[in-house]
Amino acid sequence: MSDLEKIEKLQNLLRTDKSNFQARRQLAMLLLDNGYKEEALAHFLHLVEIFKEDSELYYNIGIVYEKLKDLNNAEQAYLNAVKFAPEDVDAYYNLGLVYTDKAQYDRAVECFETVLDSDNEDSNTYFNIGFCYFKQEKYEPAKYYFERTIELNPEDLYAHFYLGNIFKISGDVDSARREFEKVLEISPDYSWAYYNLAAIDFESGDIAATLENLSQTVTYNPKDVDAYKVWAKVLFKQNLYNDAVDVLSHSLKKCGENGDLYYILGEAFTKTGDTQKAADSYSSALKNYSTLTFDVNSVKEKLNRLHT
Repeated sequence: MSDLEKIEKLQNLLRTDKSNFQARRQLAMLLLDNGYKEEALAHFLHLVEIFKEDSELYYNIGIVYEKLKDLNNAEQAYLNAVKFAPEDVDAYYNLGLVYTDKAQYDRAVECFETVLDSDNEDSNTYFNIGFCYFKQEKYEPAKYYFERTIELNPEDLYAHFYLGNIFKISGDVDSARREFEKVLEISPDYSWAYYNLAAIDFESGDIAATLENLSQTVTYNPKDVDAYKVWAKVLFKQNLYNDAVDVLSHSLKKCGENGDLYYILGEAFTKTGDTQKAADSYSSALKNYSTLTFDVNSVKEKLNRLHT
């Protein structure tokens, strides 16, 4: 019997016996598992009005609210779950994820540490603590937790990635490169690893490697606006303005209308001496002001100079 058939059967059962709480609980779980979030929530909320100290119900309510992006109600549900079942580390873990999403990192760490008190070899929990410290720019403790994650799970590409960023920030370029290359061993299509390797190559003056890694970045993430901007910057430094025009024109086809890309394209056309296309590009940049981070007045001045 398929899940949809089971759902229909349970719904029919509840129509004749609304007090069949076991059937309602089974129906709520099936609805949740099959993506019917609002319907599942209605049944869980009905049940929790009757079984007011059922931690499992609160836990599942928290899951539904998380899926609905309602973090405040998810938080309250998980708090109720741990209130009635303090030993429920799954609820503490999910509560930590909610606090992470709410950028309440200290509270998240407290929850994750509670999980580690129960299981000090949970690599995901170590990673989440490291991530909280990373977001707070507390790089030394973050480094410890990411390294501990990797000890327990050497194939955790995100731990390698964030560890690489910490090494990059601290100036340990060789270690950063090693971590980003490890990310690509695990996941060869992870575009952000190529992007970071490009940044390292650029700082070291290896232009060929920089361009190759930027090319790989946009191969796996064709809408990476920042990668195209850096690519144009590299080409500008090499006085390769026609190449920059080609790259930026391609980027606009892939990324769509973007103020910054149009502005840089205007700069490239200015360098090639094509004032009409430069003016058109600056005008397009101003039309897309919501994605323009360059000074608007400066763009207007450049456009006016081209028209005089």
